[in-house]
Amino acid sequence: MSTSASAAGDHGRKGSDQGQRQGGTDPVPDNRRGGTGMGDDTSRRQVVEREKASFGGVKIGSAFFGWLTAIGTTVLLSALATALGAAVLLNDDSPDATAITITGTIILLVILFIAYYCGGYVAGRMARFNGMKQGIAVWVWAVVIAIVAAILAAIAGDQFNILVELNGFPQIPMFGDNATASTIIAALVAAAVALIGAILGGLGGMRFHRRVDKAGLGD
Repeated sequence: MSTSASAAGDHGRKGSDQGQRQGGTDPVPDNRRGGTGMGDDTSRRQVVEREKASFGGVKIGSAFFGWLTAIGTTVLLSALATALGAAVLLNDDSPDATAITITGTIILLVILFIAYYCGGYVAGRMARFNGMKQGIAVWVWAVVIAIVAAILAAIAGDQFNILVELNGFPQIPMFGDNATASTIIAALVAAAVALIGAILGGLGGMRFHRRVDKAGLGD
């Protein structure tokens, strides 16, 4: 008798489950379904936040490789700009010194922006999180190395200022005739352009990983 009652109860529960599915009631919670619901979005954000808590922060090594990328890009673009400028000047019998100076300054700023954008992008891609901080760290590497090079040049001579040869960062005026108002302003403007480029590059490198997370974990 009890066996018959149990079988009838099981049959009734199965019928109820089938009726719920046919009537459109899904017993599976929304946050466990596949697809692009709000539960998936919350889950993705939670995963990214946990990863950021474990692996976020400034990565000195990534920033260093970003700085190397910025230096290499600066050297390549400077060589290209110098070659193009020389070709243009060969065909100009009476070049305007003022125009040359202004054009050269603009080209230098563009080169610094592109180079440090590339450096920040590399650091942001390597570090994955905190793109702005990675870009700033690239710029800090450049400032620290520029200061060290300027101190060496002041002590031992300009032949030790490797940044003058590489043209990888504005030469920091330290003493004497180099520390004029115009050179200080030029160095500050160039440093600001490099900083903006590095920050934007770091953010761009970080956004790549956010797109990967979105594709892998859903919207």
